[in-house]
Amino acid sequence: MKKLLYIVFLLFLFSGCKKLDKEPLGPTDIRVRNLSDVVMNELTVETGGGTNNYGTLNAGAVTDYYRFEKAYPKANISAVINGQKYKTDTVLYYYMQYLGQVKATYEVYIESEAQKKLKISNVVMESPLK
Repeated sequence: MKKLLYIVFLLFLFSGCKKLDKEPLGPTDIRVRNLSDVVMNELTVETGGGTNNYGTLNAGAVTDYYRFEKAYPKANISAVINGQKYKTDTVLYYYMQYLGQVKATYEVYIESEAQKKLKISNVVMESPLK
């Protein structure tokens, strides 16, 4: 009897997981806002669903949107600032909730000049994709 209850429980558990697979992963339109007071060159974003080089982003400015297959609240971002390469901590996307079919903005700043470290301070959910 215990074995039968265990099997029913597992079937129930796995049937509930299938619903998550039906939710769309993306696409997701991402742009970047530079919260620092310096120019970011060769600004590159990798979201777990693609990579894009946004080029140069002036202080306080925002890029155009770029469409990714999917995106998460964190991303691997790098940029060249005053000739030095800065980047966020490496992101592993396991167990993260994807953003879904939206337009979103990663707000990025320099967390540590000594360690050449960038950080996403906020992800602004702009609007659903149409």
